[in-house]
Amino acid sequence: MKKILPRLLNAALALAAPVVFAAAAHAGEITLYTHANFGGPAITVREQVPDLSPAGFNDRTSSVRVRSGSWELCEHANFGGHCIVLGPGEYRVLDGFNDVLSSLREVGDGDGGRGDRGHDRRDDRREGYGGGYGRGRHGAPVVLFSQPGFNGSEVELRDDMRKLENVDFNDQAGSVIIREGDWQLCDDANFRGKCIVLSPGRYDNLRDMGDRISSVRRVR
Repeated sequence: MKKILPRLLNAALALAAPVVFAAAAHAGEITLYTHANFGGPAITVREQVPDLSPAGFNDRTSSVRVRSGSWELCEHANFGGHCIVLGPGEYRVLDGFNDVLSSLREVGDGDGGRGDRGHDRRDDRREGYGGGYGRGRHGAPVVLFSQPGFNGSEVELRDDMRKLENVDFNDQAGSVIIREGDWQLCDDANFRGKCIVLSPGRYDNLRDMGDRISSVRRVR
């Protein structure tokens, strides 16, 4: 009887929970679902996963529940390609990101990604106010355009910008050029709401994030 009880307990636990990637040291937790509206097989993740293929979950995620932390979801293994950052909440449909997720990792503690992505946010001199943006000899790291295809008005950013309304560019960006670094673009001020992370490159159409960008900051 003493030998049978532990076996029954282990079996019950295995049936009651989805596949779990666990790490006690991490506070963040996210659950991925194969269907929209949290349907189908699911896995719960509590640590970074550079490649979802071994779990049989590559390019299968259609909806997400973020229970804690901020998570970066990327379309390629090892956090490459197009990435988005999701904070705590329920995402019934991943518009523009359905069935493409290949890797993910926690990037913050629920504050929009500030937790472990680098520099001190308290120094307002780094926010881009009073000349932190604009043209320079070698070009700024980020150039936002008001229309797709790098057309329309533009603004160049050299530093983090908590509120694009301070440069009269809130909810206007339709395309972007990233010259250096990885930058997080969010649809709410202060790096909140839905965010994407873009690496150096030319993005001629921001798709579902077009005309929604309200804050921008460097994350790597």
